[in-house]
Amino acid sequence: MEMVAAAATKDAKRNGGAPEWRVTVPEGASVTVEHERCLAARAWACLVSCVVALGAKVSGSGKRLWKIGADDPRRAVHGLKVGLALSLVSVFYYTRPLYEGVGGNAMWAIMTVVVVFEYTVGGCVYKGFNRAAATVSAGAIALGVHWVAVHAGGELEPFIRSGSVFLLASIATFSRFIPTVKARFDYGVTIFILTYSLVAVSGYRVEALLAMAQSRVCTIAIGIFMCLAVCVLVCPVWAGQELHRLTARNMDKLAGAVEACVEDYFADQPADGKRPPSDKAEGYKCVLNSKATEDSQANLARWEPAHGRFGFRHPYEQYKSVGAAMRHCAYCVEALSGCARSEIQAPDHVKRRLAGGCASVAARCALVLREASISVAAMTTSWALDLAVAEMNTAVQELQSDLRALPSKLVEEESPAAVLDAVQLFTVTSLLIEVSTRIESVVDAVDTLASLAGFRSSDVEKDEASETETKVKQPAASDPDSDEPEKKHIEQV
Repeated sequence: MEMVAAAATKDAKRNGGAPEWRVTVPEGASVTVEHERCLAARAWACLVSCVVALGAKVSGSGKRLWKIGADDPRRAVHGLKVGLALSLVSVFYYTRPLYEGVGGNAMWAIMTVVVVFEYTVGGCVYKGFNRAAATVSAGAIALGVHWVAVHAGGELEPFIRSGSVFLLASIATFSRFIPTVKARFDYGVTIFILTYSLVAVSGYRVEALLAMAQSRVCTIAIGIFMCLAVCVLVCPVWAGQELHRLTARNMDKLAGAVEACVEDYFADQPADGKRPPSDKAEGYKCVLNSKATEDSQANLARWEPAHGRFGFRHPYEQYKSVGAAMRHCAYCVEALSGCARSEIQAPDHVKRRLAGGCASVAARCALVLREASISVAAMTTSWALDLAVAEMNTAVQELQSDLRALPSKLVEEESPAAVLDAVQLFTVTSLLIEVSTRIESVVDAVDTLASLAGFRSSDVEKDEASETETKVKQPAASDPDSDEPEKKHIEQV
């Protein structure tokens, strides 16, 4: 140990005082360990890894944001619209003449834009109307209570104000549990409680209460007007149209799911016995998960003004009935998809006995749903939908007859045990027949929607389009008398 310490001391003197440790191994070689350099290298490696990880996270977040904007560019436009509305309403705060006109309450206009502006026109009108109605009504009631409290005397004034706040806030809060109020005026009730409480409480210390209330109402009206102007005039997004397109898309996805589930079930079984579901087979999930969106859009669409083929009394509630019928069908498709992914399957030679009939019924069901989707998307009625329903019913009857005859054939040709092996096949076939029955309910809901919304016949539209095209292409008939004045003019010249 003394020799090692002496060697370390000598090495330290040679290196100018820097400690350096030398360990002697049995073979006689030496290994030098420099602690400071190792720590610096580790620190740099840790820093580089942190920078790389941060860059990867930023890149991943950027890609996700780009995908969100690329999927629906209207989302990016919505952000620009909010910025435009805030910029326009901020003029009342930055410009002195406008600021002196509305006073220090100009900030209420900015707050109104922030809380009222929504993605759809219906949402913006809904919040704007609720905020305006709640502000005016709460302000009027608060001014009335203020007058009563002032004339009641200084001793009773605090009790009247506090009691009115307690009573009205309790009643308004309870009204939010009423389904109609909850669906249409929930936001307005919240603003009513807020506005009344602010005006009633501040009126105890503020002398010019009427002037303050008038100024705030004016600035809130300015904010609501800016929201509606930008939302309606700049790339408007209509909740009614969104609900209409969602219903048509869900029909297409449900049609693809029915076909894909039947194809997956009758396809060749993989070696491991596990078949992952295809993307089309998962389309029924969009139908099952769309109830909240349908209810929200139907509620907001009722607040929208007439636009395009959507009038003031367009039957938006019927879209909810169509969606409910599709979900009722999607539950059966979900069970069908579970059978297709099950590890316990019927023998392939047994499946082949009903494969053709099931494929035919699935194709006819998908055709009916697609025809209904086309009818809803184009807002037209067509005889092709009735024809598709008739073909579907014919295919179902043929499948039912094959299903009734299958057990006896299996007993005769194979054995009674073969009937037990085909139990899952019977289940799948029964589910497919049930799907066709529920699709008829979807068609009935679509027919009701067509009658309430006044869908036009596709044949009439085709005739009008052909007549218009003929008039455009038809050359103008030459009138012999029309050339005479021109000829006379030429002769005179």
